[in-house]
Amino acid sequence: SVLSRYENQITILSDYLEEFPETDEPVWILGRQHHLNTDKSKLLLDISARLWFTYRRKFSPIGGTGPSSDAGWGCMLRCGQMMLAQALICRHLGRDWQWEKHKKQPEEYHRILRCFLDRKDCCYSIHQMAQMGVGEGKSIGEWFGPNTVAQVLKKLALFDEWNSLAVYVSMDNTVVIEDIKKMCWSPAQSSSVAHSSAHLHRSALGQNKNTAGLCPGWKPLLLIIPLRLGINHINPVYIDAFKECFKMPQSLGALGGKPNNAYYFIGFLGNELIYLDPHTTQSFVDSEENGTVDDKSFHCQQAPHRMKIMNLDPSVALGFFCKEECDFDNWCSLVQKEILKQQSLRMFELVQKHPPHWPPFIPPSKPEVTTTGAELIESTDKLFELEEEFEILSV
Repeated sequence: SVLSRYENQITILSDYLEEFPETDEPVWILGRQHHLNTDKSKLLLDISARLWFTYRRKFSPIGGTGPSSDAGWGCMLRCGQMMLAQALICRHLGRDWQWEKHKKQPEEYHRILRCFLDRKDCCYSIHQMAQMGVGEGKSIGEWFGPNTVAQVLKKLALFDEWNSLAVYVSMDNTVVIEDIKKMCWSPAQSSSVAHSSAHLHRSALGQNKNTAGLCPGWKPLLLIIPLRLGINHINPVYIDAFKECFKMPQSLGALGGKPNNAYYFIGFLGNELIYLDPHTTQSFVDSEENGTVDDKSFHCQQAPHRMKIMNLDPSVALGFFCKEECDFDNWCSLVQKEILKQQSLRMFELVQKHPPHWPPFIPPSKPEVTTTGAELIESTDKLFELEEEFEILSV
């Protein structure tokens, strides 16, 4: 009955400003600088190219009997999808890739989109995220915070061989260089483990051949840093450092917003944050028979929303993507130069060695099994409901 109130919701009103003002100040969008006076059209193209995930309705019920819409509760999950999708765009297509309506897109683009469709067999669907959240103490239909969605993405990425991401979620406002390099240089999985879960991945990713993600070497890094930038309101001492993160070429923006009202922040202008808003309810979209996706509803083609940075809830999560080790080394240098050395009260810590008083760091990995994908799922916080496990076994 609570969810039904949101079924016809179109948008939630907030204190955003529609049009960009006349100003000489640069606009920063995920590591790219734009100038309104000279290249406003390029700025708008850059923003519309980002994948935009919103509330959806009329998808198959989550868990078989759960909600068929995430309106009213899924906004942070959608923001997490947007941050991850930006990482996958950078991984496969590059940061300079642009989307244009009616233009044919590469297969990798449609493959990325298929990862996020609202189906139980898509690896980053609302179904997978909501059910994985149960292991984080969140009931299906309950609102997530930034840290919870980060933990869910970290777990789901273990089953995604095509993208082959190493997802590191920092603890206690501390990023440990040693741990990240240990995780990103982890040896490739054994062929037996890969074979045992091949059916699961073919189903979730829509692929029928081995992936390149099993090659040894640096695994592309998705780095998420959950932060608390104040008690009830954001502490002004953090504002400059927070804005600096959007200037970094590795930037994936930030998850945050207001209590129970999440946005995906992609940049800033002056002291206003620019964000994509998931609070629009659209109908479920599935892939076509040829594997392509009608993508018009996955790109926001309206003026981007803005809000004053001081209105931001202090609970946020920063995101960064490092495709190669040199990208991560460069990020570490930028953090030291632009954030840590200039801050009396540091937004987060970057340390070389694993703190001795912490438990030992063990890179996450898929559970090793030798039979079916169903057992693999059962061993990881009930990724599917029992009935779905039987469906996998029967294929």
